[in-house]
Amino acid sequence: MDLKRIVVAVVALLVVAGLVLGAVSGIFASVARQGLEAAGLETPRAPSTLPASALDPSASGTAGATSPAASAAPSTTAPSTAAPSTAGPDGAVALPAPVLAGTEGQGTVSGAALSDRIRGVKVKDSGGYSGEVRDMRTGAVVFSHRAGSGAIPASTTKLVTAAAALDLLGAEHRFTTSVVAAGKGRVVLVGGGDPYLLEKGSSDQPTRASLSTLARRTATALKADGVRKVSLGYDASLFSGPAWNPTWPGSYGDVASRVSALWVNEGRTTPGGGVLGPREGDPAKDAAKAFASQLEKQGIDVGGVSTARAGKDATRLAAVSSMTLERIVEHVLMTSDNDGAEVLLRQAGVAGGRKGSFADGTAVVAARLKDLGAWTSGTRLVDGSGLSRSTRIPAATLTKLLRVAGEESHPQLRPLITGLPVAGVEGSLATRFGDDESLAGRGVVRGKTGTLSKVHGLAGTITTRDGSVLAYAFLVNDPKNDYNATVWLQRVTAAISTCGCR
Repeated sequence: MDLKRIVVAVVALLVVAGLVLGAVSGIFASVARQGLEAAGLETPRAPSTLPASALDPSASGTAGATSPAASAAPSTTAPSTAAPSTAGPDGAVALPAPVLAGTEGQGTVSGAALSDRIRGVKVKDSGGYSGEVRDMRTGAVVFSHRAGSGAIPASTTKLVTAAAALDLLGAEHRFTTSVVAAGKGRVVLVGGGDPYLLEKGSSDQPTRASLSTLARRTATALKADGVRKVSLGYDASLFSGPAWNPTWPGSYGDVASRVSALWVNEGRTTPGGGVLGPREGDPAKDAAKAFASQLEKQGIDVGGVSTARAGKDATRLAAVSSMTLERIVEHVLMTSDNDGAEVLLRQAGVAGGRKGSFADGTAVVAARLKDLGAWTSGTRLVDGSGLSRSTRIPAATLTKLLRVAGEESHPQLRPLITGLPVAGVEGSLATRFGDDESLAGRGVVRGKTGTLSKVHGLAGTITTRDGSVLAYAFLVNDPKNDYNATVWLQRVTAAISTCGCR
């Protein structure tokens, strides 16, 4: 064999070896990701919701598939779900603008016609469900199927958590992080439960409060008093324990932070690192250290950092305020942010005159639901985000709440509606509604997703083709095929949106 043939043979072997190694590494990465996505723990846009890329009909079985293996773990390769649109200069397909169909909401719906349309959507192995559709204008129930039965709601839980916080505090409320004097040469950083406090101010997120801004203001106040060296205490006592919900499995440690009234970057060790990633073991202490670093950049020498309790009459040196609660709620719902939702649960507990614990927060949320007329027996709340499988919410609770949020008498609840992602456009619904039978729902269906392993839900509002505005909720538990369950949710809501159900 001459040299040329030897070189060709070696190159061919290297190519084959590279392909094999690439395939193997891809398989391992895919399997690892599948486990997280199937449990609803990793997605580019929203915690505890599955992206379209995790739901491959070729692997999970197309709608109607019967293979047991197909429903065990979805592939990470999925068909395109982009809506027909014009390609941009880089060749990427642009999604449509989030513009909803206009209506005066004066259409009427025949319950019988709507029920026929909903029951006409057949997707094999999609599972049983608790479902209800309610007319937003009249409040009349126009479809009901086990609507009073408690179901695991996953992230649709965030709707009730956000509602309680909004109702108690108001849409314009802001949370304050402050620094107070605690004697000669000592200051205390006091956490106010701002879920989106940043370490460093950012031009990309100008409405968010930051420790860098707080440090600059604090340094200015200290220097005015001739102080250039301090010891630093930090107070996160606004919320009480436990910081970790006992019904959450330990494996959620990379998708949920230990709840604290004082943290930066939502307690994540890698800011902007996405949903999945390591979390701080002590978020308050981490925030205090970050603040000390920012103070030193402002010319203040920090001699030590320790826990403390700020006195009730302590002099405030500086403070920064969060985004309005309206914007916080919209962000929590749009991205399905677990950490933000758990902070809102604690804030609701405190605003309701109780301590900021899981138990107190859920008790206050339940009380607010009853006061709003949205409570349904069978509702059981355990956390604020929906990560717990012990929480139960019937579909009727969600449609009642959405209807109340749309009433003129409850303007403080309007962010529950404005924060809902638009199908095929934004947030946790950006990559959904891609098959032929659900395309009609793009730009029309608004909904809060909810996904854990073997749990799939969607709750929101729909403007139908004939001018009706409807609140809906569908909660699927224990489907034989996870992919088919999500297909059914998309197709059934799309079918409602095209309704001429007079």
